[in-house]
Amino acid sequence: MNTFKKKSLYLAVAGASALGAGTASAVTLNADGLGEVLLYPYYTVRETSPGNAYNSLLSVVNSTASAKAVKVRFLEGKNSREVLDFNLYLSKKDVWVTAIIPTSDGAAIVTPDNSCTDGIVSQDENNPTPFVNYAYIGDFDDPANDDLDRTREGYVEIIEMGGMWGYGATVVTHDSTGVPRNCSYIRGSFTGNGQPRAEYFTSNPGGGLFGTMTLINVNTGIDFGYDATALAGFSDNQIWYAPGSISPNFNDASPPFSLVVQLDDFNNNNNVWLTNWATAPSNGVPAPVNAVSAVLMHDNIYNEFVLDKATASGTDWVVTFPTKTWYYDKKASDKELKVLSLFQRNFKSTGACDDISLIRYDREEKQVKTTTTFSPPPPTKTDSLCWEANVISFNSSNVLASKNVANLPTTFEHGWAELAFPSGVTGIPPTSQIHALIGGNTTQVVLTAQSIGSINGWNFATYYGLPVLGFAAVTFSNGNIGGALSNYGGNFDHKSTRRVSPGN
Repeated sequence: MNTFKKKSLYLAVAGASALGAGTASAVTLNADGLGEVLLYPYYTVRETSPGNAYNSLLSVVNSTASAKAVKVRFLEGKNSREVLDFNLYLSKKDVWVTAIIPTSDGAAIVTPDNSCTDGIVSQDENNPTPFVNYAYIGDFDDPANDDLDRTREGYVEIIEMGGMWGYGATVVTHDSTGVPRNCSYIRGSFTGNGQPRAEYFTSNPGGGLFGTMTLINVNTGIDFGYDATALAGFSDNQIWYAPGSISPNFNDASPPFSLVVQLDDFNNNNNVWLTNWATAPSNGVPAPVNAVSAVLMHDNIYNEFVLDKATASGTDWVVTFPTKTWYYDKKASDKELKVLSLFQRNFKSTGACDDISLIRYDREEKQVKTTTTFSPPPPTKTDSLCWEANVISFNSSNVLASKNVANLPTTFEHGWAELAFPSGVTGIPPTSQIHALIGGNTTQVVLTAQSIGSINGWNFATYYGLPVLGFAAVTFSNGNIGGALSNYGGNFDHKSTRRVSPGN
């Protein structure tokens, strides 16, 4: 398998110059878990019952021998509006952790960690750093509710801005007491135009970041933990932005190329797709964003559900679209945000709903495929997901206590489900662009079980589905056994397929 990786990736990247890139860089999903960008598909501080709230515990690790500057961004789950972001400076081999905790009206973070941040994150759990609603309240163009309750669930982006060297790297390095030598220097050392001094950075990010998120509900004894999704090859340029800026973001992917490995176990053929999004048909969305979406595109996702009566089990699925907000016009008209492409409908107060199809199977091959199975019924005639970070709850399990939730009734006590994003459905943009992302010049490397079959060039390629991340969260309750609470939780990443169609 390692041989396949090396051969296929080498050949695909080698084709970049033929597409006019002049570089071998391309955004790709790193299955090994290390990257320049980390995506955490869900955090929550919701209460499952009065007094029983989740805390979400985040970590980010710098596995390299170089200091790094990264942007940490928390986004609420309805429309991906920033609720807090800041710069974080990691010394070599450093780890930074924080807890997302509930407040009386929303959420906040607190850290026991000493690594340098700018702005400063509170280390006092009695006075945490609050999440804010400045990006969607009042005059800002957002049709959903304005209150801080929206900040109680969402997802997280971490983007490396560049490596650090010289005195900048020295002052963020921890001394023998575990404290960085001079965080004040980093927070104040900028030139007149807001750029860092030359001694801060190397020319480009180096990757090597990984991280985890733990959703823990202490009073109920439930704990879910997952790895962040890692994107490598995000930028071959330094992408420094001063604290207070909402950048860098997905528009900083450079060059705007995507590298997608498509494994086909059914036909025993594998493909590697390298697409230049700068040459793609205009869809009103920046080419770098399309490059990020391409590596996250899936036409189907699969996972299990457990609803066993004996263990009072429940199951929720998290389904997050981390690039969705980029496919909408930022100026509201008639209390709607206009969808530009890829996604299906305009964003209203009830969300921006995309039709899905669901097939539920029990463990003995029985299946149920119906439409309008969600309860209460969705705003559309078929099952749909309407937010950026969605939760599907099986039989109202309410495992995560989400308010961005769709309930899915089922008579099966346990089994698995297939969720698909149908293409060619009716929607606001041209039909050909719904649940389909049309790319530019593309190199296709075809690999069989025996050898490399061919290397093809296409004027475009179409990626079907939607950019999606997530997992299933399953609970088990055995009541009070021997005087001890016997509740458990487990979570399982979604499995998925890709569908890419070449053009001429």
